[in-house]
Amino acid sequence: GRATRGRGRRAPGRRGGEEGVRAARRPRVTVDSSKAKTSLEALKISLRQLRWREFPFGRRLPCDIYWHGVSFHDNDIFSGQVNKFPGMTEMVRKITLSRAVRTMQDLFPLEYNFYPRSWILPEEFPLFVDEVRMMKDSDPSWKPTFIVKPDGGCQGDGIYLIKDPSDIRLTGSIQSRPAVVQEYICKPLLVDKLKFDIRLYVLLKSLEPLEIYIAKDGLSRFCTEPYQEPTLKNLHQVFMHLTNYSLNIHSGNFIHSDNVNTGSKRTFSSILCRLSSRGADVKKLWSDIISLVIKTIIALTPELKVYYQSDIPAGKPGPTCFQILGFDILLMKNLKPMLLEVNANPSMRIEHEQELSPGVFENVPSPVDEEVKVAVIRDTLRLVDPQKKKRKDVQQHIDSCKKVVNIQYNYFMCYSCQTSEHASEANEELLDAGPAGRAEYDSPEAGLPSLCLKQVFPKYAKQFNYLRLVDRVAALFIRFLGVKGTTKLGPTGFRTFIRNCKLSNSNFSMASVDILYIDITRRWNSMGIDHKESGMCLQAFVEAFFCLAQKKYKSLPLHEQVASLIDFCEYHLAALDEKRLVCGRG
Repeated sequence: GRATRGRGRRAPGRRGGEEGVRAARRPRVTVDSSKAKTSLEALKISLRQLRWREFPFGRRLPCDIYWHGVSFHDNDIFSGQVNKFPGMTEMVRKITLSRAVRTMQDLFPLEYNFYPRSWILPEEFPLFVDEVRMMKDSDPSWKPTFIVKPDGGCQGDGIYLIKDPSDIRLTGSIQSRPAVVQEYICKPLLVDKLKFDIRLYVLLKSLEPLEIYIAKDGLSRFCTEPYQEPTLKNLHQVFMHLTNYSLNIHSGNFIHSDNVNTGSKRTFSSILCRLSSRGADVKKLWSDIISLVIKTIIALTPELKVYYQSDIPAGKPGPTCFQILGFDILLMKNLKPMLLEVNANPSMRIEHEQELSPGVFENVPSPVDEEVKVAVIRDTLRLVDPQKKKRKDVQQHIDSCKKVVNIQYNYFMCYSCQTSEHASEANEELLDAGPAGRAEYDSPEAGLPSLCLKQVFPKYAKQFNYLRLVDRVAALFIRFLGVKGTTKLGPTGFRTFIRNCKLSNSNFSMASVDILYIDITRRWNSMGIDHKESGMCLQAFVEAFFCLAQKKYKSLPLHEQVASLIDFCEYHLAALDEKRLVCGRG
């Protein structure tokens, strides 16, 4: 009290000046944008809004965040955070995504009915022919259309529609460039008689623990010719059937608009408003989309964890990761959302090319893109802000100090006005504390809009955790990999898994174990699955695990068989770990 009594009152305007000094003293988050590529402009705007420090040409000292344009491996990084997960580009390729979703469809067919029926070419071409023939025989009125998508294609490159398996272009290109063929969705929701899809931005903030956010707004990309159901005459009309922005921008009917409600690219929120005005249940639609996103991420995470431990082994220095994904979703006429694909590197450009004269182009700002994409990047950065935890810890400490001061204040009020005056001054001093006090850690987000990203996991974890069976199988796979940095299980590791989990018996000898390993591994390797390493990949291990589950628990549905075998394995491994722990103490 003695120290504060003689200071007098603060002059008007002094607080504002001190705030500026404190903001200047506050350590700024550093971001390396040297590899940002097409997302650079949106990133720059976001960093200016956050008042963070950008290093466009890199930096000798480590940065807090590294923003990559393509993949995790754009730079060698040993600390901080990077906006890409290792293996994500490989995981969302059309074939890998189809395999991951198919595994989940085998376990939970009803929960994963949001992905069209798919076949992988060329390996499943005979199966595709046979299944289509059987379906036509059982239902002569069924007149399907199929869409063929090259595995590594993007921006609509190489996509075409067919009416019959015999129409597939089985030339040399399909052998060197595998593809996925899917049942085409013939009855999409139309707006202004046009087919459209939704690009929704999803933030995978963490793999372990799993943390997922969805942007509250996205983009709706429109075709540029009125939609008609596919016929042999219109199959080739890409501007009618394919919603890819990179294709439709070349149409003479493409409309660039500064209004989010009109044009060939609009905000998803504008579509929702329109649907709501027609009486559609928009809340249920959002709920279905959230469910689709969470289930898709759950299908992808097992293999992502294998890639992650390979590039960033436990116990070794390395960055933490987060990533913005682009989910392409099509709404059916009944408002059921269907997953088209997932993009590891969704375009974050906020301008478009405009042809001023033949062959002369100029980049023109796109208000629709800027409104959605800048918010997604800025709020992703806010969520991964490395200084947020420090500010939170200090604020908690200050709040506890304020409680103590208030208790003291009330206590001294009982005794004397003089002491009360001192306590009041002390309380004010704490509330207006200098660099070591509260103002130093005031939120730098003051003046920013509320977050556009909504957490959906672990928020809704209780509703979806039962689906995470393959995650638990992947944990077993990683445990027995043995050598850090590898992604394939050798025969010794597989035998150790069988032995430690007590899965061999008189009916299933170790010789049978070796045969199972060899047969499944050889088949998966013949599919062209990563020949850099020899051994059993995760997908092959999952197939072997399913086989073992079906042998051991014959009368149950597949998901119950798998869950029972996981429980059995985890029980024996926990007992083994306990035994080793006791022996170690001894």
